[in-house]
Amino acid sequence: MAGILDLLNSDLGKQIVSGVAGSTGTDSSKTSSVLTMALPVLMKAIERNAATPEGAQSLQNALENKHDGSILDNLGGLFGGGVDESVKQDGAGILSHILGAKQQGVEQVIGQKAGLDAGSVANILKVAAPLVMGMLGKQKKEQNVSSSGDLTGLLGGLLGGSSASNEQSFLEKILDADGDGSVIDDVAGMFLGGDKKSSGGGIGGMLGGMFGK
Repeated sequence: MAGILDLLNSDLGKQIVSGVAGSTGTDSSKTSSVLTMALPVLMKAIERNAATPEGAQSLQNALENKHDGSILDNLGGLFGGGVDESVKQDGAGILSHILGAKQQGVEQVIGQKAGLDAGSVANILKVAAPLVMGMLGKQKKEQNVSSSGDLTGLLGGLLGGSSASNEQSFLEKILDADGDGSVIDDVAGMFLGGDKKSSGGGIGGMLGGMFGK
């Protein structure tokens, strides 16, 4: 199964990057960096939420109703005249639900690494969140996922599978960073042989490598 970053690198993903960049007035390469970091983090947060039976049922309901993947069928319309305010409000609600008190910390950490202020990151994530749910809904429909157990498997597959324990702990650390950018440098050092300033596209390149970009 394609991982979440494989989807980002597809034609659909490129359309999303350019659309999100245009709708938020952010440079495309920085938008791409934010999404490369944010999509796995958001997916991990969704997986955490779905770890309880109630959370899994709530996600199942959302994917069957509001977030069935149809948002991805008309990206031209979505981004054409600027993203509708209702989509951003929906995104803000999703972020609040899946990240809770950790939202600000996650936005700060991603902003530090992408070279953007947290407010710009927040705007990108508000547009990205409904698209992430749409991607999930589309995959759920394509794979005919109906039980919460299958849903957990779908999330795990998009995150690179259960064997990817290093990646998983890395995402956990971002979610628990509380705005402390140094935690990412520390974890990056683990993966890059201790050289925190190593090249390779920084954290975006590292994430891309880890998720089979």
